[in-house]
Order: sequence, then C-alpha cells, then structure tokens
Amino acid sequence: MGTRRDVVIGVDMGTTATKAVAYDVSGAQVASASHGYPLEEPHPGHAVQDPELILGAVYEGVREVVAEIGVDRIAGLSFSSAMHSLLALDDELNPLTPVITWADTRAAAQAERVRASSGGLALHRRTGTPIHPMSPLLKLIWFREQEPQIRQRAAFWGGIKDWVLLRMCGALVTDHSLGSASGLMDIHRLQWDEEALRLAGIRQEQLPELVPTTDVLDGLTEEAAAATGLPMATPVVVGAGDGPLANLGVGAVRPGVAACSIGTSGALRVAVSRPAVDPRGGVFCYALTEDRWVIGGAINNGGVTLDWVRSEIARGAVDAEDDAPSAAQLLDEAATVPAGSGGLLMLPYLLSERAPHWSSVARGAYVGLTRAHRREHLVRAAVEGVALQLSLVLQSMRAAGLDIEEIRATGGVMQHPLWQQTLAGALGTAIGLPEEHEGSGFGAALLGMQALGLIESIDVAAQMIPVSTRVRPEPAEAAVYATLLPLFDQLYDALLPANARLQKLAPSLPLDR
Repeated sequence: MGTRRDVVIGVDMGTTATKAVAYDVSGAQVASASHGYPLEEPHPGHAVQDPELILGAVYEGVREVVAEIGVDRIAGLSFSSAMHSLLALDDELNPLTPVITWADTRAAAQAERVRASSGGLALHRRTGTPIHPMSPLLKLIWFREQEPQIRQRAAFWGGIKDWVLLRMCGALVTDHSLGSASGLMDIHRLQWDEEALRLAGIRQEQLPELVPTTDVLDGLTEEAAAATGLPMATPVVVGAGDGPLANLGVGAVRPGVAACSIGTSGALRVAVSRPAVDPRGGVFCYALTEDRWVIGGAINNGGVTLDWVRSEIARGAVDAEDDAPSAAQLLDEAATVPAGSGGLLMLPYLLSERAPHWSSVARGAYVGLTRAHRREHLVRAAVEGVALQLSLVLQSMRAAGLDIEEIRATGGVMQHPLWQQTLAGALGTAIGLPEEHEGSGFGAALLGMQALGLIESIDVAAQMIPVSTRVRPEPAEAAVYATLLPLFDQLYDALLPANARLQKLAPSLPLDR
C-alpha cells in the first residue's frame, strides 16, 4: 500500500473554515491548511454564507497542501461537509441565494407545525432527519411560504458540497450521507421521498443525483485544476457529511462504539449496519457508506455554555475581559463543590436545542437557585447540564435498540478533568479519550482511501486511532446524576409552555434600549 500515490487529501468544509488535510495510508498527517470565512446573521434567525468564499477556501487550502507535498504523491481528493445546508440555483446553475446553514432557524414555525402533524413522526422515521429548522426540507417549506419568487426562479436545489463539486468536477450530485440529512431522502430505499417532495413543493428533477459516498468523479474542471495545482485527471471522491465522518475520524466505526464530541456544540453518535430511528423520534440516522449508518443526536449547547457563564456571569466588571477568570480556573473552582451543584440545575438551552426533543422553542434556565449558591455552583451546573443533555441523547439511542459498549470522547473541553469526570458520571459509563486527529477531515481521507483501493476497509480506523486515556465514573457521582436525570428531562416539558409564550412576546421585548 506504500505506493508513490499514497496520499489522499481530506477536504473538510466546516461552518467557519475549510481544512485541507493530507494523510498517507498509515494514517499519518502529511500536510494541512485552513482558511476561514464568516457566518453571517443579517436578520434574526438567519445564518448564511457566501458560497464563493467557501469555494475559494477549498481552492486555497488544497493548493497550499499540493505545493507542500508535491503532485506525485496525491492519489485523490475526498470531501466532508457541514450538514443540512441549502442553496437555490438558477437554470444556469448559478446561486440565487447564499448558503443557508444548519444554524438558520427562520423555519421554526414550519418545523413546529410539521412535527405536530399526524405524519410528522413517520416522516422523521422514514427520512432519518428530525423535524427541525436545520432540515433542508423545512427550509424549502419556508421558501414556498415566504419567498415564492425565489422558489419560482429556482431550477435546482442542493447543498454547499453539491455546488462545490459541481464547480470542481462538473457533476451535480449529492451523496447518500447528505441526502439522509436533508429530510428529503427515504433512508430505507435510498431514493428521494415522494411525500417530502410534496411538502417541499419541488420535483425530483430539481435535486442532485443521489450517489454513494464512495462514488468517484471523473476528474477536475479546468478551473479547479488551475486553482489547486492538480492534474485534471485527479480522482475526486464525493465523500459524506461531517457528523458520520467524525465517527470514522476517531475510530468509532464498529457497532457498540460511540463517538461523543463536545466543542461549541456537542453530539453523540454510533455506527450501525442498517438504518433505524427510535419510536419517539429522538435521534437522527445518517448514512456513512452503503452498509454503515450513524445514529445519534446533536446538541446546540456544548462548550458555548461555559463560554457564556465566563463572559456574562464570572467576569468582575462590565466589558472588563481582563477581570474574567480563565475557563480552566472556573472549572477548577467548580470541581471543589459536590456533584449536583447543591440542588442547582441548569437547562443549557442558550441556543435553543436539538436532540432529543428537536424543538426550537427551548430556552435556557437555572432551576433551584438560592442565595446560598456561589459562582462555582453555577459553573458546575452548566457543565452538568451539557452532560445530562447528552445522557438524554444516549437514552434515545438505546431506545432505538442500540447497545453502547464503548464511548470515545473528543473536543476541546475534554482536556479538563471536570468535563471528563462529569461526562462519564452522567453517561454512567467509562469514556475513552483517543489520540487527537482532525476528525471529519481524517474520516474523509479514510473514506477516499477505501474508494480508491488504497486500504481494504474503513474498519482500519479503529486500529489507527488508539485510546490514550480511560475515565471511569465515580460511583457516588453517577448515582447523583441518575437521580437528577428524570427531573432534568421533566423540566424541559414543564417549561415549554412558558418558553413558547416568551418566544411570541420576544419581538416586543428588545434586548437593548
């Protein structure tokens, strides 16, 4: 396998940056480059991006990697992309809209209506995608109802990776992974879903061709070859969504091995051999390959919760950043108080929430607050709230019939012992901390290696990424979290009516004068 062309460049198009990372067949990183771009929020609920800036970041990153390692070793490119994006194209395949990202919530009312309908749960279980404003299906319903002129002009609809591959390779295709995250594809038949298309008000001909994630496109356009420094004959593997590829990137590819990531947001996912959704619709189900699927849930509020506590509660004076203790100092303080934070619970829904309730109505709250609580209790309750939310996701995964034997945890916050120990206690199981890799970018490269015949199977990922540390739950702490979890879950439903009313009142209650 150590041939001259033994390097695949994994191109990971994320929400704030694109990384191009080259790996050889041993899993060693050879070169990397990263270029960022803004996530624009021009109006409340809007979260959009310029597709040309993302394409430019892809070109620049790949060009830098090619210049560093040379053309001769590069066997091909393989792609990862942030999921749930939507882009309208005219009849000449030019963008009519910016990229509407997963973070865009303008379709909240449409999501609540479809979820409450008689066919909402069946649609979720058939397509694998929760009924949530992030879903391209709900975005399309919003366009049908709110922007009929754009809908009338749109000849095609796709995601950002579909459009980038169109510019780079001349083919309008979408992989089964991003198709399964669109709310428009029947995950059991691998075809566009007729009922979803009817709700969206579009025809099958307006969507890209569905292809396997290992599909290899013929090569590059003249534009892409000139922009990247690669030959036009360079193979391009279509790739998959960043969520499933993140599992692959940390070696969580076998049934029973889950990947838990906590960055700004968080997620818990496990690979399975066939698609499924739990009876209550608490989890998603997205494709990785033809015979590998990822089931789990993403949460909006991970490390961002502690960031908010630090900036808005812990700092000493208004706008005095220097007075704010570091995140590590706050966590060290919080570790001095017992599990349960003295009877204080935080619902960490600062950015609303996704799994397992999939409602944009949720809002954050401290419950049980008394004068006796100190800063360290508020910090610990925030960490515990994130961990308990992931525990609810784990419950939904088990309700889908999944046996979770091992959990591999990654993310910047996991460097601190309090996050490690709290997560292990809330999940009630040991967590493994694997050696660091570039996550989705490495997963894309491995998928590309399999597609190009450089490795036998993506199963080699489990051996390439060993677990360096294992953290076991403290029995007493785990017992506390097991007691608190049902109450934490009940508080979501108990506060939902009040949050719904506040959401309706919000336009008349501005944040600032």
